[in-house]
Amino acid sequence: MQMPESLSQSQIDELLKRMHSGEVDTEVEKKPKIKEYDFKTPKKFTKEQLKALDGLHENFSRVLSSYFSSILRNVCEVSVLQIEEQRYYEFNNALPDNSLLSILNFKPEDIQYDETSFIVDIPTPLGFMIIERLLGGIGEVFVPNRDFTEIELAMLETILEQVTAYLQDAWCNYLPVKTELGSLETNARLLQVFSPQEIVVLVALKIEVAGTSNVITMCLPAESLEPIVESFKLRYTRANKQQDIEKDKEKREVIIGSIKQSDMEITAILDNFQMTLGDVLRLQVNDVIALDKKIDSDICVLVDDVPWYTAKLGESKLKKSIKLIDIIAG
Repeated sequence: MQMPESLSQSQIDELLKRMHSGEVDTEVEKKPKIKEYDFKTPKKFTKEQLKALDGLHENFSRVLSSYFSSILRNVCEVSVLQIEEQRYYEFNNALPDNSLLSILNFKPEDIQYDETSFIVDIPTPLGFMIIERLLGGIGEVFVPNRDFTEIELAMLETILEQVTAYLQDAWCNYLPVKTELGSLETNARLLQVFSPQEIVVLVALKIEVAGTSNVITMCLPAESLEPIVESFKLRYTRANKQQDIEKDKEKREVIIGSIKQSDMEITAILDNFQMTLGDVLRLQVNDVIALDKKIDSDICVLVDDVPWYTAKLGESKLKKSIKLIDIIAG
């Protein structure tokens, strides 16, 4: 049946009547959303678990930013670029032949979790730039057509040992672990840490320094990592939760108690004055030095080189002493 190009008023009224009575179905059929899933490469981690890993490595990145900025003597920014799952052979095949790979031993203190290894891929240009900066260079991006020497590897090993310690600190905030640098490898083809078909998690850290950008890739085994992440993922959720006032109070008391045990250097200064070098050389025992201040004037008391109090000089039990008078406004 062919519909006329225009409807008469009576036809419009009839159509509206049938729509109100339910004779005409006005709902448009919704097509179900179909999400593709690769059964050859099953996903082991949920979005929440990957967010937990992202939060952990964000903390790790902030520490690395400060560390690399200090050793390279230049502003350095490290951020989490991407976290994804892959087969190990895909990660290994993508590595260049002259890679710089460090093997980290990862040992949870809880015996219910297995020990495992992490692989950290350091870009070769970044490795040579670090060496040049440590030796006083300007940090130019230059990759010589050769492997790293034994001396260069020893220098990089020292750096990576400190990076490994920072990684341990990042994990220990949520799970007691022990990490240590196992070895350094420069040939990716000879590296057989995991089976080719094993699922791994790749954490890409983007490092920007001196106008250059490199990506450090961490390879983590999914089989060993899955139960660990499941145990502490709730610590990384950003959902708003009520604060426990009593626990916050206890934490505050613990922190203040620790600070109270800190050693502080207190210095009382009667006067500051200058003398020529000649006068200093002519000083003898029992010489009297005239000050510009009277003995009963206020003196300044420093706490760790910061002016903190005004005081009076006095004597207590035959010993020189000071009496605090007022607090110096900050």
